[in-house]
Amino acid sequence: MTRTVLTTEHAPSPPAPLSQGIRKGPVLQVSGQLPYEPGTGEIVGTTVAEQTTRALSNVTAVLEAGGASSGDVVMLRVYLTDPAHLAEMNAAYAAAVGEPYPARTTVYTPLPPGVLVEVDALAVLDD
Repeated sequence: MTRTVLTTEHAPSPPAPLSQGIRKGPVLQVSGQLPYEPGTGEIVGTTVAEQTTRALSNVTAVLEAGGASSGDVVMLRVYLTDPAHLAEMNAAYAAAVGEPYPARTTVYTPLPPGVLVEVDALAVLDD
């Protein structure tokens, strides 16, 4: 099986030595997406809801670059800087992702200055 590096101008370029995503066969892994505006690299929003929406838009762009859609996602991982943001993130997440929801893990961790949320995804496509 060929391993394909995914790149798209519709998601921010990684500021570290990593790919936006990788697809191998029917499996597509999207690297953690921060709430950066593609093209400018600026953080979008000051609330966790705004940042969650942008990070999920970036995830979607990488999924699409790999021939996938949100319906192919089996797992999303959300990284928050503050447990107090969980309810607000959940509301924005539910609106953006919609039912049926994929499996999800939420972790609390430090992120770059001004960033409140990061999201990565695992998708499995029908080949």
